[in-house]
Amino acid sequence: MGCFRPISVRVAFPGLFFLISAATLQAVSIVGNAGLTVTVSSDGSYQIAVPNPAWRFAGSIGGLPSNLAVASGFDAMGGTYSEISFDFCTDAQRHGAIRTYIASPAVLFTVSLPSGGPNTFSFPNLTIYPKGLNHIAFSGTFAFPTFQGWNDESPWVSFDATMNTVILSAASHFMVARTGCLPTGELGSGISQQITSLPAGFTQQTLLVIENGINRAFDNWGRLLTGVTGKLRPSNDADVTLSRLGYWTDAGSSYYYSTEPGLTYPQTLSAVQTDFARQGIALGYVQLDSWFYPKGATADWTSLGDGIYEYVAASPLFPSSLAAFQNSLAIPLVNHARWIDVASPYQQRYRMSGTVSTDPLYWAEVAHYLASSGSAGFEQDWLADKATTAYNLTDGDDFLGNMASALGQQNLNIQYCSATARHFLQSSRYNNVTTIRTSEDRFDRPRWTNFLYASRLASAVGAWPFTDVFMTCETDNVLVATLSAGPLGVGDRIGSLHVENLQRAVRADGVIVKPDVPLTPLDSSFWSDSQNAQAPMIAATYSDFGDLRGWYFFLYAQGTNTQTQFRLSDAGVNAPVFLYDYFNDTGRIVQPDELLNEDVSVDRYLVAAPIGMSGMALIGDTGHFVTLGKKRVTALADDGGDVHVSLAFAAGEQSRTLQGYSPERPTVTAGTGAAGALTYDPATGRFTVEAMPGRAGVASLWIRRARNASGRR
Repeated sequence: MGCFRPISVRVAFPGLFFLISAATLQAVSIVGNAGLTVTVSSDGSYQIAVPNPAWRFAGSIGGLPSNLAVASGFDAMGGTYSEISFDFCTDAQRHGAIRTYIASPAVLFTVSLPSGGPNTFSFPNLTIYPKGLNHIAFSGTFAFPTFQGWNDESPWVSFDATMNTVILSAASHFMVARTGCLPTGELGSGISQQITSLPAGFTQQTLLVIENGINRAFDNWGRLLTGVTGKLRPSNDADVTLSRLGYWTDAGSSYYYSTEPGLTYPQTLSAVQTDFARQGIALGYVQLDSWFYPKGATADWTSLGDGIYEYVAASPLFPSSLAAFQNSLAIPLVNHARWIDVASPYQQRYRMSGTVSTDPLYWAEVAHYLASSGSAGFEQDWLADKATTAYNLTDGDDFLGNMASALGQQNLNIQYCSATARHFLQSSRYNNVTTIRTSEDRFDRPRWTNFLYASRLASAVGAWPFTDVFMTCETDNVLVATLSAGPLGVGDRIGSLHVENLQRAVRADGVIVKPDVPLTPLDSSFWSDSQNAQAPMIAATYSDFGDLRGWYFFLYAQGTNTQTQFRLSDAGVNAPVFLYDYFNDTGRIVQPDELLNEDVSVDRYLVAAPIGMSGMALIGDTGHFVTLGKKRVTALADDGGDVHVSLAFAAGEQSRTLQGYSPERPTVTAGTGAAGALTYDPATGRFTVEAMPGRAGVASLWIRRARNASGRR
């Protein structure tokens, strides 16, 4: 195939069109956010430069560009953009484009093959990029973090000591894309070399984001990525697994391939539900793990090592039907799935690839069965190894895409389990992939750190992290799971519920009282862990009410070092707070830049309640871990005179107690519902007040700071 010489440059803006002779052109540049500049030169070299930090990225298309054009426009990903586009030829004719955005420090690279060709070229392919940085990659099953190694399925995430961060990742074809450093030293992103040729019209996109702040970079990168894919990012109560307490029967739970002695599985799970109700807490759903369907050549439900024989409830367990069992519970089910066994009749009935089906008819059958059986969610497990397709350009997309499409048509949401980084990225394509499990089986303290970092990746791409099952007596596991803002799934044996811990996490109706975003490590923890410093973990999340934001900090030791220092401003706190030590029931005013010295010989949980214009701070409902969680505290405002707070109550809840801080004794009045007597401790400045709901199950209180002798507050 011949290559074209550059002839002219077209510069297009709304209402304007310029044609410039290439003979007079040396380079074309566009400017994006905060001085980010992209330049493409007539010799085929290109570079991206940012002034702060003073980083430069550069590469070459390996030839001369033709039809060089500059244009501007608007897209759903990042808003107003400028773009340089060009044609070029290596061993095939290709079209490239580099786009910048006014609102975001980001660059979108696009390369396409109009007539197809060999997969021999990556764009970008950077010979110059910031080196000597620390980094994190997400590797293997559950996409756990590594600060020493690399993984080419993962985004390329690097940062310096001042937390300047660069993220490079694929923005399409995630199942076969590869990003990272080549043996020759270049940094590139493209399609895996296992794919030897690409079809006509094939297009690949790559996203580069540069930010000050590691968490800020993840947030911006993730929003831009879901802007490219068009995913509607789910709210933290988007489905029943996110909004309600669930009972799980997977590995590590009390009833994994096991029932209560003398009871069948339906009887056991019915007794579980009754046990929760007896304690005054409603279950929102029940998860059925791989025990519920027949497996292997003998179609035996007890077979632990085999794949799905048929995806129906095993008749020895559910002699009537799965739907009849769900009707008896009257709450939704969430259903697990493995790979398809070699002996399954599905092997002949449907189109297969590897150990899974890519056939839309198969997924339509699964979706119909689940919907007619009262299911609300579907958990696809074993994605890292056993539930895999052949490695090619289409089958991974067909497997996960047809799954999402068919289940979505039946209003069923999806959880990915045992996923690798490419599945995390792929989830950004599907609105109904709402959760990803980011922990190994049976959540517990040794899982915490991996969970928090994998949660950072999951939440960036628009999925909520799931801890996996634990027991309610494990206070810190309940706390971390609640702070994760994802599903809350427990697996206690009948009669062993720790009611107090559950009540700290959920309302009486099983609604989870959670923060707005998942608990993730502070930038300082990224840095110390990348240094293998064995420093304590500091992770944070928040509840946001516009002008007021309440923060939650969880600190724990990761080695023998039990002393740590940090500033609340490290998390984004920018105003004074009343810092409440939850388990010690103490607190004090803290400035955002004050250096805190904390002992984490025992795990610490701190609530930073914002001090508003009134000088008061509402700590919130300390009967919950998330004291300002919006399923309890639905509104919070401070107009300089009053703190206004609204509360939601579950049916049957009679009252909740609020705590707060005020320099002087405040007064309280109720607009809706009723308020009890306010107590005040002048030595600590802390007050408590009881709130009771009105007929609609809500209470609205005005807490007013008292005037001093001069009449001022």
